Formats: sequence, structure tokens, C-alpha cells
Amino acid sequence: MQTVVVVLPIFALIFAGWFARRVGALGPNATQELNRFVVYLALPALLFDIVANAEWHEIWQPGFVAAFGLGIAGIFIATVIVRLTGRRHLVDATIDALNAAYANTGFIGFPLLLAVLGPSALAPTMVATIMTACVLFAVAMIIVEIGLQGERPSLRMAKKVGMALARNPLLVAPVLGAVVMASGVDIPGPAQRFLDLLGDAASPCALVALGLFLAQQRPSAEPVMKSALLLGTLKLVGQPVLTWFAATQLFNLTPHLASTATLLAALPTGTGPFMVAEFYRREAGITSAAILVTTIASLVTITIILTMMR
Repeated sequence: MQTVVVVLPIFALIFAGWFARRVGALGPNATQELNRFVVYLALPALLFDIVANAEWHEIWQPGFVAAFGLGIAGIFIATVIVRLTGRRHLVDATIDALNAAYANTGFIGFPLLLAVLGPSALAPTMVATIMTACVLFAVAMIIVEIGLQGERPSLRMAKKVGMALARNPLLVAPVLGAVVMASGVDIPGPAQRFLDLLGDAASPCALVALGLFLAQQRPSAEPVMKSALLLGTLKLVGQPVLTWFAATQLFNLTPHLASTATLLAALPTGTGPFMVAEFYRREAGITSAAILVTTIASLVTITIILTMMR
């Protein structure tokens, strides 16, 4: 029931977007414009806020970082390889890999782990959020930009990729946040309130945009659902299993930290991959289906994991 209570608002927001599009309250361009708001304003504010207000003693958990990071990296790399062998473009294969490795630590992770494991799980959840929303996002963006150039590696390509990344708000924001964190400067009250208001809009608006996209008429979804099920299996089964193995067998984490890492890895796909797909004008059908499938299926898989943890 704790999982249902946490996940239910996500379905409500997706349905709100779907319903608004179906009744004509929002037009055909609403998905793109709302997603641009998230990418250029709300999400950069959230990423900056997360990193700028982090504490070094919270972030410095080498064993947890290694175990959770191995789960992310293993699934991400494996998915890219599998999708490339299936003749997917590098850009699309990278977005698919995000679907398989990008856990919804922000919208679901914090309330769920607070309810299940208590306040002691909040610091590792913050670390997992930074690794997912900042580090994984940055790596994926770099690969996407390389794939978009369609050139052999060269200084010219490196310059073009570098310029594109330097203009990307989803990369610039956490870098600036890291500068603020390292400086030790406190963010003024009005500026912090501005970041809170803008950042809090990121996840709800992204979910409404997802609902808007799902309301659009599209071709047959059979290949889409097949891919979504593959990515969902990697996300909900492959990533937690790999993370649990790394936490318990390779890095010997305490039972509490190992449980935290495993539960965070088992969370469904967040909205980040959908925003990337829309931002770069790639087909977002697989991504939207993966988010929906993993969110629904996680009600079962997370319950099973919680039962095993107890």
C-alpha cells in the first residue's frame, strides 16, 4: 500500500495530461512547449538546487556510489550494445539505455524510502539522485551529441560536440551547482525560494507532458510495446539484481545500505529519457511506453523486493 500511495499521484498527473489533450483543453503543440519549459527552466533549476545544496559528507559514500554506479553502468552499456546490434541509431540506442538505467529517484525514491527505511535512507537517496539525474544524464547527453554529428572522431567533431554541450542547460546547471557547493557559499533566501518554486514544477510538468504525448494518435504499438517490455525487464529486474550483487558480494555494504541501493535501483523509469527524446526530436513512443510499463509493473516488483528485504 505504501508503494501504491507513492505511485498513484504519478498516474494522476499522466492522466491529467492525457485528458486535457483528449478534450482539447491543450493543443497539439502543448507537449513540445511544456517539455521545453521543463528542459530549459524547471529541470535546470532542480539540478542546480540538488547539487548546490548537497553536503560533501553526504555524497562521500564510496561503497554505495560504487555499487549503485555499477548497476547503472552495467545496464546502460549492455542496453546500448543490444540496441546497436538491432540496428538502432546510436542516439536512439542511448535513449533506450536511459530508459533501462534511469531510476525515478526524485519523484518516487524519496517518499518511498522515507516510508520504508526511515530518515537514514535520505542521504543515499540524494547520492543516487545526483548520480542518476546529473552523472548518467551527462554521459547520455555526450553520447547523443556524438551520435547526432554523424562524423568520424576528429578535432572538428570534438569542438562541435563541446559547443553543443556547453549550450545544454541540463549539463550547465549541475556544473554551476557543483561550483556553488565547492565554494561553500549559501544561496540567498529569495534565490533559494525561486529555485524551489521552479524546480518543484519539473516532475509534475514532465508527467503531464507524457500524458499529452500518450493522447496523440500513433501507428501500431506492437513493436513499441515489445521494446518497452525488454527495457522494463532490464530496469526492474536486471538493474536491482546487478546492484544487489555489487552491494553484497563486491563491496560488502551494510544490510541497510545494500537494501537502500537495491530498492533505489528497482524504481521505475523516470521522466528524464522522455524529455531527452522530445528535446532531440526523436521518436518518444518507446520511451513513453517504457515509463508507463515500468511504473505499473513496479507495484509488483517493488512489493516483492520489500517482502524479501523483510
